[in-house]
Amino acid sequence: MVVNASGGKASREGDTLEGRLVEAFAAYGVSVKPQLVEGKAIAQAITDAGSAEVVAIGGGDGTQGSAAALLSNSGQVMAVLPLGTLNHLSVDLGIPADLTEAAGIAAGGAVREIDLAQVGEQVFVNNASVGLYTRLVRVRDAQGLPKWLATIPAAWTVLRGFKVRRLELEIGGKRHCLETPLLFVGNNPYNITGRRLGKREALDTGQLGLYAVRHKSAAALIGFALRALVGRADPARDFAPIDDCAAFTLLGSGPIDVAHDGEVTRMELPLAFRSLPKALKVKVPAKD
Repeated sequence: MVVNASGGKASREGDTLEGRLVEAFAAYGVSVKPQLVEGKAIAQAITDAGSAEVVAIGGGDGTQGSAAALLSNSGQVMAVLPLGTLNHLSVDLGIPADLTEAAGIAAGGAVREIDLAQVGEQVFVNNASVGLYTRLVRVRDAQGLPKWLATIPAAWTVLRGFKVRRLELEIGGKRHCLETPLLFVGNNPYNITGRRLGKREALDTGQLGLYAVRHKSAAALIGFALRALVGRADPARDFAPIDDCAAFTLLGSGPIDVAHDGEVTRMELPLAFRSLPKALKVKVPAKD
């Protein structure tokens, strides 16, 4: 078990977390020795767990994405312990937020193969994006506040000075030119309307879900965001038509900021995006 102790729920638990983890797994007859490490030490800790059949990863989506890249190459099974702020991956896998229940799935759940996705050399489990969101993350993280608290003022700052980007994509040999404030790339398609907004129905389609927000004024963009929050986005009105695909290239030259699972990395164009079908084995709730 490797836990990122520097963020999300893990940091708020503090000195009580290790004991809670031991107790949670003991409820299922499993003895564990959690390794609570800082974010930069996650990779080495996972590498050191090379003999383990199952590696439980505690942390948020960024931590889960980094761990997934390593564990997919090893063939080991990853168990998700939702100890981050938003925990999108655990939600889509059906893993409860309760730590004891999540431990039960890690200890005795079923094994399932899911897709990963890749942009450049960076693997992600949820999504990647170019444009507005990358600046929001930069501004949010610079404030030194908890993510949930810093997001609202960061969004206000970004929307006041947002710029539309002109992007050129090559998909299946055809070029698509877009003017958009945000290109969102999902590891599998996302629901963009209704009560299941922001959720994925499947994690093993071998497809990337592409969503380019249409060119809008700042006021119209705020209106879109508010409608999207209540599940009333209009695909025809709010998004440029782009089909899902297994791979594409973002053309151009020079550096660009790319957000991936809540983190931001500076990358060089042209930039290849691709699905990695069924690249990762994960623990999920066992079917009745």
